[in-house]
Amino acid sequence: MAASSSAVAVAAAAAAAVVVVMMAAAEPVAGQEGEQACARRPVVFAFGDSNTDTGGVAAGLGLYFPLPEGRAFFRRATGRLCDGRLVIDHLCESLNMSYLSPYMEALGSDFSNGANFAISGAATEPRNTAFSLHVQVQQFVHFKQRSLQLASRGEAVPVDAGGFRNALYLIDIGQNDLSAAFSNGLPYVDVIHQRIPAILSEIKDAILNLYYNGAKNFWVHGTGPLGCLPQKLAVPRANDGDLDSSGCLKTLNTCSYEFNSQLSSICDQLSSRLKGSTIVYIDILSIKYELIANHSSYGFEEPLMACCGHGGPPYNYDFKVNCLGPGYRVCEDGSKFVSWDGVHYTDAANAVVADKVVSGEFSRPKLPFSYFCNA
Repeated sequence: MAASSSAVAVAAAAAAAVVVVMMAAAEPVAGQEGEQACARRPVVFAFGDSNTDTGGVAAGLGLYFPLPEGRAFFRRATGRLCDGRLVIDHLCESLNMSYLSPYMEALGSDFSNGANFAISGAATEPRNTAFSLHVQVQQFVHFKQRSLQLASRGEAVPVDAGGFRNALYLIDIGQNDLSAAFSNGLPYVDVIHQRIPAILSEIKDAILNLYYNGAKNFWVHGTGPLGCLPQKLAVPRANDGDLDSSGCLKTLNTCSYEFNSQLSSICDQLSSRLKGSTIVYIDILSIKYELIANHSSYGFEEPLMACCGHGGPPYNYDFKVNCLGPGYRVCEDGSKFVSWDGVHYTDAANAVVADKVVSGEFSRPKLPFSYFCNA
């Protein structure tokens, strides 16, 4: 889920106090135990929000997210809204490939393994505003056309025609749309019957647009358990009647389940319709909810409290003092927390999620993440 407008505003304020020249270089990744072998160089193009943004909003809007962002792994600012790596970073590590460079990062980028079009704060609608899913796809189309144009003139390009054809196209978006709908007071029934169909229509259109521009391998993430985010749990409520056994809001999670059910059906429909395509749907909600429900078995102590925030237990989330805002506090050991800032997960939690994604257990069809670079 991408940063709220207030979170981005806080980051912008922090930027005013810290003058930094930022170079978000693509970083080589050392091979890791359990990595998946590829028969050819893997190429990934990613679209989405801050769950996947490796520095796009920092480059595109000139924002700066200082430490403690990035402290757990990179130990410096990277433009990620996390204390370390995102799920996409861990997925790249599983293929022993470089982390994806943000499309809009002008300095230090390496697009030989693809590009990242995801932007923190992104949603599916309005579709023609920066940086909606539709706009991200249009940026990709420009990137591909420009690459092939240069290649036709004999110039070197990071991704050639074969690379685009065999690449994996990863989409992870929709949580901001759902979050905004509830934050704006839209009745539950309207979210189910109006907003969800509109969001899914945009995701379907994005897949079709990419397909007709040569894409054939798709990796589509469902949304996470919205009702387990400290940001949502911190909203004042009359009583705890809507909380489930894990302490999450049942109504919001039911909405997330409905969204995912319909998204999964769309993936199935498109798989049958689009000749030569492989569309893999990943049940991110089940992965993340299981992590929260059984957090202690993974070594986590705080499943529903933000590591970086304000206000202390039970959620350490204050709508007036976000992580990086004046007066924020950060926990000593983020590896004990599932939530980094009330909206985004910690590096440690993202590692668990990525491991389950790579396993294929939560994918339909049950293909390994490396299928696209071996087919």
